[in-house]
Amino acid sequence: MSRPTDATAPMPAPMPAPMDVLLETLDLEKLEEDLFRGRSPQVGWQRVFGGQVIGQALVAAQRTVGEGRFVHSLHAYFMRPGDPSVPIVYSVDRIRDGASFATRRVVAVQHGKAIFSLSASFQFDEDGFEHQIAMPRVTPPEELLGEQEIKEKFLINAPEAIRRYWERPRPIEIRPVSLKHYFSRDKLEPAQDVWVKAVGSVPDERHIQAAVLAYISDMTLLDTSLYAHGTSVFDRNLQVASLDHAMWFHRPCRMDDWLLYTQDSPSAFGARGMTRGSLFDRSGVLIASVAQEGLIRKKASE
Repeated sequence: MSRPTDATAPMPAPMPAPMDVLLETLDLEKLEEDLFRGRSPQVGWQRVFGGQVIGQALVAAQRTVGEGRFVHSLHAYFMRPGDPSVPIVYSVDRIRDGASFATRRVVAVQHGKAIFSLSASFQFDEDGFEHQIAMPRVTPPEELLGEQEIKEKFLINAPEAIRRYWERPRPIEIRPVSLKHYFSRDKLEPAQDVWVKAVGSVPDERHIQAAVLAYISDMTLLDTSLYAHGTSVFDRNLQVASLDHAMWFHRPCRMDDWLLYTQDSPSAFGARGMTRGSLFDRSGVLIASVAQEGLIRKKASE
């Protein structure tokens, strides 16, 4: 005989949406003037995702800049892996406040040591010369497999690391124009095009949009430098990590539609791979440019 249900038993709390978790993660706690604390979502990662640290550091810098100035560039270095189990403290140094530009330096600290540093420059909106490169012609996102379809069609026989990557709920949906590099050991051209889109609503506020865009900018980028070598960031025989990250914000961008992230890797040498990226909105407007160098070192044989 089945046991009667307890109508008074509390219902389990619904899981927060991934985008809500990201926005909460980027909403830093102010500890003191120019000192902030950020936390990491507890999703089983062994280290903090680099895009999270970039986004949080940018938020810290933004909160010390006067109204009307918006980020136009950032340059960052990753020094140590971030520990997701403890908070990250962000200390902001107000380098300069000029008539047009403001400069900030941010150092992220965990366990008493610097794990990351970022310099960012902010500017009032200003008219001037305008030009941009053209967006490449690629298959639109609606004609590509969605993440759920990729999971159902390809993940059954995929390596465990790839399955975990795709099965984890994320605030950003990714639709690669080509999936060949995920399932092939062929040496391919070190280039890729990826559509990315926020899963959920991002507030219509430029500082928040810039922080989410900075978060996105670290996704899939380092992978591109490995395609020429028939391997990927999921290869357990490789030590792969971001070393530095630079980003230029060309134009404001709403986060309510697909963005094309086109990437190429001009060089790999000295256990480092260099990758460049351009982010376009659906209409072909160039939103931002990115450059990153990462460690791609073969682990010593046991």
